[in-house]
Amino acid sequence: MGIEFCAQQRGVIDPMPPSIPERFDSLGSGFKSFMLAPPEDVVRFTVGEPGFDTPEKIVEAAVDALRAGLTHYTRGEGNLELCRAVAERLQGDYGIPLGAEDVVITPGCKQALLYSMMVSMEPGDELILFAPAWPTYAAQARLLGLIPIQAPCHHSDFHPDFEALEALITPRTKAMLVNSPNNPTGAVLREDEIQQLVDIAEQHDLWLISDEIYSRMVWTAGGHISPAALPGGFERTIVVTGWSKSFAMTGWRLGILAGPSRIVKAAAKCQANACSHVPTFLMPAGLAALDESVDEVVDEFCEAYLNRRKLLMQGLEGVPGLKMADPEGAFYAFVDITGTEMDSITFATRALDEARVQLIPGALMEGGEGFVRISYACAEEEIIEGSRRLSEWLSNL
Repeated sequence: MGIEFCAQQRGVIDPMPPSIPERFDSLGSGFKSFMLAPPEDVVRFTVGEPGFDTPEKIVEAAVDALRAGLTHYTRGEGNLELCRAVAERLQGDYGIPLGAEDVVITPGCKQALLYSMMVSMEPGDELILFAPAWPTYAAQARLLGLIPIQAPCHHSDFHPDFEALEALITPRTKAMLVNSPNNPTGAVLREDEIQQLVDIAEQHDLWLISDEIYSRMVWTAGGHISPAALPGGFERTIVVTGWSKSFAMTGWRLGILAGPSRIVKAAAKCQANACSHVPTFLMPAGLAALDESVDEVVDEFCEAYLNRRKLLMQGLEGVPGLKMADPEGAFYAFVDITGTEMDSITFATRALDEARVQLIPGALMEGGEGFVRISYACAEEEIIEGSRRLSEWLSNL
């Protein structure tokens, strides 16, 4: 009190606190505003999270590691056994020519994406995204002083408009970020489309950042194609993937960055100075997830998603004002709502208030207006009930 009183007597005014960089003023937080937990009577079509618990074998591996005392520092990129297993799996499943030294285990895929941008671009460089894109991409780019450029996709299937893409490339363009299977649209790019992206990257000397977190969830005949496996692709592709979606391990925060050695060495330096490494006791869990016996569980998950996809397509068929292309992968549907004559924010707000269904409005992503995102990772009964509510609501408008 004495010091405070003396300061007041001298007329001292408390100074303003230090400022924060202006870029944080406009930095988004993804879908956060439409992801808040609603009342219990609301059907949530919003959460992009597997509707299953982590397989028990993976959980037991983490518990056993803790009990064995694996709580100390380890190799920053991830222990060699896990990195070797990841490399072998990516090579065996998708033909990506990797060794253990070409892999960094990161604290989730978001961190791997951030590292990818950090090591491939300088502030002021342009990063091409394919709109509508998961909003974290653009937010991370701005966080690093990069300029996100949104390349439009065809609204019929959300595959790239290559003519428009070529027109957007400038001397400042340094990388393209492709996500297939895609969040939010569920699109899966064909091999010829991926090869075309590789060819464009070669022609303009660009990096390709390939977000492949949904690679196990492909519902089209061609399967998942990585640009790193195609001619001319490996030396300029940074592969980002992980355990979150396929293995129902979102809360474990285990991701993967893989690619040519020079980019991986740079990413390892980012990790060394950011977080050292992921928790040591989680690495045996990541290794356990790659065991062939767990593949059977992942296949069961995928069968369940396929059935839920079918239920959603049946439930929304013929609903007034809605159109939906068949979802090609992941567990998302991007639904055209232009027939309702509502913008996506209005539609999502009214659907929550009047139909008691929570959705993600496409307007939260550049190029997504006129659509809403539905996640069909939720339980079957929720898909049936949510579809019924939307149909009844729109039919009565």
